[in-house]
Amino acid sequence: MTQGYELLDVVDASPEAMYELFEERGWGDGLPLVPPTSARVDALLEGCGGDPDEVLAVLPPRFGKATRRMVAVNAALAGCKPDYMPVLIAATRALGEKKLNLRGVNATTHCVAPLLIVHGEIAERAGFNSGLGAFGPGNRANATTGRALRLILLHIAGAVPGPGDASTQGGPAKYSYCVAENTAASPWGSFHRSAGVDSASAITLHCGEAPHNFHDMESDHPSRILDKCASVMATLGQNNATIAQGEYFVALGPEHAATCASAGWSRRDVSSYLFQMARLPARVFRAQFDLRAWFPWMHGVADDELLPMTGEVDHIKVFVCGGAGKHSSVVPSWGMTSSVTLPIE
Repeated sequence: MTQGYELLDVVDASPEAMYELFEERGWGDGLPLVPPTSARVDALLEGCGGDPDEVLAVLPPRFGKATRRMVAVNAALAGCKPDYMPVLIAATRALGEKKLNLRGVNATTHCVAPLLIVHGEIAERAGFNSGLGAFGPGNRANATTGRALRLILLHIAGAVPGPGDASTQGGPAKYSYCVAENTAASPWGSFHRSAGVDSASAITLHCGEAPHNFHDMESDHPSRILDKCASVMATLGQNNATIAQGEYFVALGPEHAATCASAGWSRRDVSSYLFQMARLPARVFRAQFDLRAWFPWMHGVADDELLPMTGEVDHIKVFVCGGAGKHSSVVPSWGMTSSVTLPIE
């Protein structure tokens, strides 16, 4: 035994045997796994430094203790390189932040998954994809780091479908959900600095749905582009429709961001415009929902008054992601959670 964890001796460390072992015990994410040999785990620990047995966070619903060593074991299983470990260490700390509400995230029937956004120097240095296809396959850093975070949730937090994860239908973002911010293409600098984190590299965790695409191939002014974004936001099927603390992360493609900036719009201007335009009449909300977790002022408005899809303009977060092509995405929140941005040390 070491630090409360049992060491399991495995005679056959082949990928096939590891796959069978994990399946028999109800572990893993259902995909093939890389055997977490001592050599692999030690190499990953060298990539982050610090005390291997320091508790980074206690993760519900199992309330498992996430140490650097346990993070490294799950990183090995996912196929991570040592270069990715500082990102995973910061992300694990973020999972433990009270305002993220991980217990609620795992207990809800919603399809929520933590989106990991990598900011700053480490994104380029470690090879994270912030350009074409950033939300999709084909990049080892994005795929394995996102997968490792999910394995941490499965193995340490106990967020196993059924006993620990109550999501009615689940979702593909629960396999791996990791992108990098395209800082080089951002006219407003890196998102993490706008969130008050003054560091060369950082991460953000936002617990929400899969990205919802919107496109505008022809407009040369921000309003027409952002009107389409607002139309994606202003729907009754999102949890944000009834939960005023819910956030939106808007991943603007570089071309859409450039159009906004060329018109003199700041990141805050984009958020403010969307706050004003992504609205529905109060009577529409009231007709559809008896239970509404609104701010007090929202309950007192007249039926015909337009209400925003979230209670504060600061709940609309804007970052740049993707490559060529006039497409962008909206990532709605689960609702009862707030995003966390932390420096990578």
